Amino acid sequence: MGLLLAALLAVSVYGIFHGIRMYRADARLPGDLALALEVGSTRTTAVGSGIDRLGMRYAPAVLRAMGPKRVDAVRKRLDMAGNPSGMTVDRYAARRAVYGFLGVLAAFSMLLRGQFVIAVLALLFGLFWTDVIIRAAIRKRREDIERTLPDFLDVLAVVVSAGLGFRQALERVAEKYQGPWSDELRITLRQMDMGVSRRDAFDQLRRRNDSEQVSMFVTALQQGEELGAPIVDTLIQIATDMRRTDAQNARRNAAKAVPKSTLVVTLVMLPATLILIVMSFYYGSGVDLGDVLGG
Repeated sequence: MGLLLAALLAVSVYGIFHGIRMYRADARLPGDLALALEVGSTRTTAVGSGIDRLGMRYAPAVLRAMGPKRVDAVRKRLDMAGNPSGMTVDRYAARRAVYGFLGVLAAFSMLLRGQFVIAVLALLFGLFWTDVIIRAAIRKRREDIERTLPDFLDVLAVVVSAGLGFRQALERVAEKYQGPWSDELRITLRQMDMGVSRRDAFDQLRRRNDSEQVSMFVTALQQGEELGAPIVDTLIQIATDMRRTDAQNARRNAAKAVPKSTLVVTLVMLPATLILIVMSFYYGSGVDLGDVLGG
């Protein structure tokens, strides 16, 4: 056991010094990886940037191990998450390499101490923590977009009814908003400026966002364009439908919360209340339970 701990300590010290040496080395990185570090370092913390630089040398190996299909799936999820903290596919692979190494190292250390549960938790943390961050970013971004979209459509309808064309109104209103929905609209507008048709640009907008309301907006907008419906009426109707959907989802979530709260009351509060009542009767009666059981 002593030899194993000494070997583990030696490997850890070597890994730390090797990582520091690689961090300071002037090794030439591929152009896309160097760009990922340069751009991402302006949007992440100092700790995150350091982790990325430590793992960037191993990013190509991680990407090859993942395979093209999984890399494409990760790229799509990053787009849906809005590239949180400047995370690109290369930076994702770099963090997977660093966190995976630390997770395996910690799990091996815990196994030597006989702490199996903690070892499993450490391994899971190292392998999946980056994916957890992306999943949380996707959920938060979807909630922000769905909260902003109805009000945005109301303002857009007012601007269009004032006489501006849809393209100009969309750009004018997008400039007044901040957040993920404004970012998505700017991307769509830039695509249209580069020659992408409006239908294709909005189709890509729908694919970038895992949101039912965004899909509803794009579908209704395209159907209204095909049928020749007035754009103002279409925008108002979309906003009304979205608010109705939000209300239905709120009622559905409230209905789901009732059984959960009932379960908590049944399993926790009710037994505690019964114990409190019984003990109050016992101490208030002055009966010696030992004498009763002994007699």
